[in-house]
Amino acid sequence: MKILWTDGSAEPNPGDGGFAVIEVIDGVGKPVALGSDKNTTNIRMEGSALIAAIKYAGEEGCEIHTDSEFWLNVLNKWAPSWAANGWQKKSGPIKNLDLVQELYELYHKYPVELIWTRGHVGTKFNEMADEWANKARLGTTL
Repeated sequence: MKILWTDGSAEPNPGDGGFAVIEVIDGVGKPVALGSDKNTTNIRMEGSALIAAIKYAGEEGCEIHTDSEFWLNVLNKWAPSWAANGWQKKSGPIKNLDLVQELYELYHKYPVELIWTRGHVGTKFNEMADEWANKARLGTTL
């Protein structure tokens, strides 16, 4: 099972965005997926990072460390009822529905363990993911 760390950013928010997926092997991290988008949000970039991580790991599966409580809540609390209700919620449209549906499908297709980590507190690979997400936002590619 792959060990992955993800992060996304947008500056300003909304604005130019980037995301990164870091794979950790034997205590060494390296970027394995980067992406960027114009006129986006940090939420969209965090979700895009999770999608890229799951696609990268595929059937091998992965343990993903993320600082996005929002996406953990989407996948584990809210999306199950949204899906059961035809992707509707009582309070109005689901924001970022395209990402929600793609991520929810991948999350249930492949073996994935999500682990929340507090962001911006000096955790080595969370900081590395943040650094590479910002590099991606500025145009760095693999």
